Amino acid sequence: MSGAPVRVGIVGANAQRGWARDAHLDALRSLSSLYRIAAVSARDQAQAEAAAAHFGASKAFGDSLEMVRSPDVDLVVVTVKVPEHRSVVLAALAAGKHVYCEWPLGVDLAEAEEMAAAVPEGVHAVVGLQGEQAPAVRVVGKLVRDGAIGNVQLLRAFGSAGAWGAESPPHYAYLQDRRNGATLETIGGGHTLSSLEALVGPYAQVDARNSILRKKVRVTGTDEFVDRTCADHMLVTGIHQNGCVSILEVVGGSHDRPAEFEIVGDKGWIKVTGTVPGTCQIAKLKVETSFAIDPLPEAVAPDLVGPPVNLAETYAVLARDLAEGSYSLPDFNRAVRLTRLLDAIDVASETGVRQTI
Repeated sequence: MSGAPVRVGIVGANAQRGWARDAHLDALRSLSSLYRIAAVSARDQAQAEAAAAHFGASKAFGDSLEMVRSPDVDLVVVTVKVPEHRSVVLAALAAGKHVYCEWPLGVDLAEAEEMAAAVPEGVHAVVGLQGEQAPAVRVVGKLVRDGAIGNVQLLRAFGSAGAWGAESPPHYAYLQDRRNGATLETIGGGHTLSSLEALVGPYAQVDARNSILRKKVRVTGTDEFVDRTCADHMLVTGIHQNGCVSILEVVGGSHDRPAEFEIVGDKGWIKVTGTVPGTCQIAKLKVETSFAIDPLPEAVAPDLVGPPVNLAETYAVLARDLAEGSYSLPDFNRAVRLTRLLDAIDVASETGVRQTI
């Protein structure tokens, strides 16, 4: 691509709330020399125009499929609900556009495989596993691979996911239905699993116990209750290809504990901890070690806090990849593999039988 800023079209922009507003907007603004928000789309033209004013976009579309085909858009950023990913992503790929799609890629493995197979040669199709781009994860993963703690023996990991507590805001009620593909397992679990594999390498085998501890969920501000059909507690034990044994717990409805990773080798240990409660992808992470290491590299946007932090890191890498023709970020094939891992975890939980990946 040329040296001009990448022209971004955001699917699912909303001036009032949402992940595009709360995370992508500030991440892109922090890299204004690399990106320009050229267009936004929403459910109708009025919402799109309100979002365009808030996001600083020059064009507003009440039809997302029209926006992704626009010649004024280079990169399509997909932030709508998971069941809506497929149609938008396939249209963008058919138009030859680069795509950044939020994780989970699809509602199930079949959708993820279909989208991965549709990526044309030369197109960048990135899935939003931004926790892997956190400076702490990149540095610690390299330390582990370089043998800084010797043979890796054990990893203990924890994550919390507030959306799966006793209550749910109306706009998050759909997260309680596993058929929608956006669950504690796929979101809280998937993001944590991807960062865990970035730290100690791919899983070889998994055991699991996924549980529904609260079967009825109150819709906040109403007397309505919805059924919860996805897990709100996730416990995964595994063995990785390098022999490391791992224990992962993801707790729904927890608001007071940050993500934690503790990696133990035969020559030392490393701890990675979030600076705010929640899963690892939404926060700056700090590192403690049993030995001296260099300071973490400065963040690409050091003034950011919260959800935009690791997205800015991801966008910085994507800009370089687009300029150089390299492919450094988790792509749709990585999304397929992670979906298969989550499916194996489901099977292990349902059958009590250890699964080989």
